[in-house]
Amino acid sequence: MSGKTSITKEYTTEALFTAFAGLKVLVIGDVMIDSYLWGRVDRISPEAPVPILQVENRESRLGGAANVALNVQALGAIPYLCSVVGNDLDGNNFLSLLSQNNLPSEGIYQSSERITTIKHRIISGHHHMLRVDQETDQPLIKNDKKELLTKITTLLQTCDVIIFEDYDKGVIDEELIASVVKLANQKGIPTVVDPKKRNFLHYKNVTLFKPNRKEMKEGLKWDGSLSEDKDIEAAVDNLSALLNTKMILLTLSEKGVFIKKEREPACIIPAHIRKIADVSGAGDTVVSVAALCCALNLSPDKIAQLSNLAGGLVCEQVGVVPIDKNKLQSEATLIWTK
Repeated sequence: MSGKTSITKEYTTEALFTAFAGLKVLVIGDVMIDSYLWGRVDRISPEAPVPILQVENRESRLGGAANVALNVQALGAIPYLCSVVGNDLDGNNFLSLLSQNNLPSEGIYQSSERITTIKHRIISGHHHMLRVDQETDQPLIKNDKKELLTKITTLLQTCDVIIFEDYDKGVIDEELIASVVKLANQKGIPTVVDPKKRNFLHYKNVTLFKPNRKEMKEGLKWDGSLSEDKDIEAAVDNLSALLNTKMILLTLSEKGVFIKKEREPACIIPAHIRKIADVSGAGDTVVSVAALCCALNLSPDKIAQLSNLAGGLVCEQVGVVPIDKNKLQSEATLIWTK
């Protein structure tokens, strides 16, 4: 585990957001297309007791690890996305979406052995009615993993921080994690993880590990509620010992976030009061902000504060959307100048 320096830095808010610009971020993980059907419901189907959605608009957006790349881009940094999609029409559509969003595609490998993940969401007004998933969660075959690792190794050489965005769809496995983390630590590049259940305990020796409460309980097989501060800290200490990680950032929904760095006191940042519209993609935003803060060697409390703010802001929007940099900077300025 290592960053490019062990010395934490302090920035003014303006200087911090300026420093985000130009950072190079390698995003490794499961990508997908988020498909939306928006409309209204006026009647029930005569064929079955289900509502009929009168479609008024449809949209396809980048999702999964690609939404992390969009958040990184929205903050002014440069994301390089590494993943595997299908060598199919949906895979081609995914590449088109990357192009439309001015994201580089050299880290994407199209495999004839996989399909492209799509999450179809059906929404009436502000009500999320149904989601239909098209996906495979099987591990990559040997050749696909080799091709992906080659792309990662090439792009890693000039990056400032690495994000593992794991959705348990098979792109990331224990071998890939170990290979990338070892190379990153040799080069002094911080590694930041947004985990899921399958690989939860495989992310050893990383810089920052960011589970939510549910992932923490499942990954550790923790019997406690994780509602009391002492229980949270005990679970975090247990996980830190298992993974030998430098820092753990635990998101706690309405309670806020908990962060603890090795050999330093823990810190809890309360959630801000928000009008929540949709929590989809909030974790993507949190890990994106945390990674950029790690690249700049910010203190744990600053990482937690800014990540917490960002996660709350995107929850005010319907659907999976990247963070608004100007809004985040404005709120951070208000908080840090009080």
